[in-house]
Amino acid sequence: MAALIQPVRGMNDILPDEIHVWQHVEGALRAVLENHGYREIRVPIVESTELFARSIGAATDIVSKEMYTFEDRNGASLSLRPEATAGCVRAALTHSLLRGQSQRLWYSGPMFRHERPQKGRYRQFYQVGAEAYGLAGPDIDAEIIAMSARMWRRLGIRHVRLEINSLGTAETRAAYRTVLVDYFRAHADALDEEARKRLDINPLRLLDSKDAALAPLIAAAPSLHDHLDTESREHFAALGELLAEAGVEYTINPRLVRGLDYYSRTVFEWVTDRLGAQDAVCSGGRYDALVEQLGGPPTPAIGWALGLERLIALLAAEGIEVAAPAPDVYLVRVGAS
Repeated sequence: MAALIQPVRGMNDILPDEIHVWQHVEGALRAVLENHGYREIRVPIVESTELFARSIGAATDIVSKEMYTFEDRNGASLSLRPEATAGCVRAALTHSLLRGQSQRLWYSGPMFRHERPQKGRYRQFYQVGAEAYGLAGPDIDAEIIAMSARMWRRLGIRHVRLEINSLGTAETRAAYRTVLVDYFRAHADALDEEARKRLDINPLRLLDSKDAALAPLIAAAPSLHDHLDTESREHFAALGELLAEAGVEYTINPRLVRGLDYYSRTVFEWVTDRLGAQDAVCSGGRYDALVEQLGGPPTPAIGWALGLERLIALLAAEGIEVAAPAPDVYLVRVGAS
């Protein structure tokens, strides 16, 4: 008998006995997104590697270590998508969706990252995300965050909380980066090897380190909020007022940053204490420079993505049961055939 072929590590089957939970969650998310006027877009799983190197950042862990990258028969470098925002922007530019108009789009599907598999983090994982283009004010920030809050209510999820922050403009971050690097270099003896690498490549990522030994050093680090430009400060204050009016509770986390280079100004995360170390359920923010960075016109943009595996695990952790579908009519023939 031939040996059984095993699945690729970190890439999981979703079996018939559990698929109804996935369908329930996906249906609830789709309903909320469509009720808010977001239209579905489907983009390829495989894109040019250059798309992710230019958007996410060639020096990030995702591009340098985690992408599934290969050459096709023509020698072109291609990659399985590690996230979908870059693909959505590419598609909008390819099909001229941003010419003089705003867009509200959503997507779902598998993403791929070659990292150590663990609970809630897999090499093939599924996301649902929303993106809005062409709207610059804090009102769209509030809309897209409030829309995610409505999803939790629709699913019955209670144990999530919202954290928000502002990263300011690219110029703001460049000036703050210098201050931050100087601070951490003055405490270089307290940094491990991984932290030193981050300091050279992406020092803002040190602020969201989960290393308990670094917590006191991070807590005492200079705050980005003290270096925000006036316009970013006003934008962030207006967002807070709009969220309060919408009844969405939040906490300002000045250490909240994003792992991708394209984010600016508003960033946010929905986090939970029910899933252990993997506490982020939904993450997002503004990326006003990305469209232009990928060859399009200057276009403000904001979006978020949530992991379906973590969301489904959170349903179970909260004791929310989803009944399997039952037939409406069941026919039985009695007698000889």
